[in-house]
Amino acid sequence: MPADTPPLSRSVEDYLKAIYALTERDEPASTSSIAEALDIQPASVSGMVKRLAESGYLEHSPYRGVKLTDEGTRVALQVVRRHRILETYLSRRLGYSWDDVHEEAERLEHAASDELIDRMSAALENPRHDPHGAPIPSRSGVVEEGTHPFLSEIEPGATVRIQAVRDDDSERLRYMESRGLMPGVVVSIEAKAPFDGPIRLMVGTKPETIGFELARRIRVAPVE
Repeated sequence: MPADTPPLSRSVEDYLKAIYALTERDEPASTSSIAEALDIQPASVSGMVKRLAESGYLEHSPYRGVKLTDEGTRVALQVVRRHRILETYLSRRLGYSWDDVHEEAERLEHAASDELIDRMSAALENPRHDPHGAPIPSRSGVVEEGTHPFLSEIEPGATVRIQAVRDDDSERLRYMESRGLMPGVVVSIEAKAPFDGPIRLMVGTKPETIGFELARRIRVAPVE
């Protein structure tokens, strides 16, 4: 943003970051999905969506959802970059565990300046991924291309490598770590129960069974 542009509020940044995550596959985000992501009432979302659209950050089609404009995407990626650099710094330099860094980064991302984030990134030798495997946008807003599918979308018989996991639930992160479900680990899909039932897989050489909802928090890529 230009130097004379006042900083955006924490609420606006949270909205733009949430909508960015919800529209990574180029599908509009609904009011209900935004409300769920931010843990607020849908009625509150409608008013903010209107204001963000009027400010040029969103494209809003009634009954079809919202998408970020180029300006909205630029701001969202700034927030995402701050969050993921903070997570990485807290993990690598301050000894935070991967299940603790998210909430701390959530608090700090709205106060940290871009200069501070750049210095943290340089001190870390410009990491490309955060502790949970998510790509870190560059200073210019370039982010690693390609949206990896969720583990829940992979059919039995396939072998994949975990690329990233959602970072917003400490309890689930601890559970995944205890089962070896971490970025870089290779897993093979053995069987999937119908109607979003449990998924049976091999984590390395160890058999595991996980729920469908947990599998939707894990992004994977083919094993090369």
